[in-house]
Amino acid sequence: MKKYKITLTPEERKELGIIIRKGRASARKRIHAEILLRADEAEGQNGWKDADVAEAYGVSLRTVERIRERFVTEGFAAALQPKAEQKNRAHKFDGEKEAKLIMLACGKPPKGRTRWTLQLLADSMVELKYMESISHQGVKNVLKKTNLSLG
Repeated sequence: MKKYKITLTPEERKELGIIIRKGRASARKRIHAEILLRADEAEGQNGWKDADVAEAYGVSLRTVERIRERFVTEGFAAALQPKAEQKNRAHKFDGEKEAKLIMLACGKPPKGRTRWTLQLLADSMVELKYMESISHQGVKNVLKKTNLSLG
């Protein structure tokens, strides 16, 4: 028994047909529309099995399941659109930490070294307790943003 059952109204079916026939929508939106139509179980409609839908449209079974779930939980429009990426990760560097990194990079390198490396800067930021942790890639991104070169 499917947990999320798709039952489209005649208006929704008509809109999906328009999306598929016009060919002006993005490929992802058209595939989502096709999947919704094939999975429809409204009024005597015998929806395809998820595995058959996935095979027919070249998507994973999990994609079909997610589209079903989004249709039921978030609605018709949400099921057609790709899920927005969440870019709300906290930034490790604020203005103060960036300034400390730049000050460190512009200063003399540690004894026995002729110049700073990204990993040395990252390790020094942690050693000096400016940050709990930081990767050399994070250091690179900050230096790149400020146009500061280690070479």
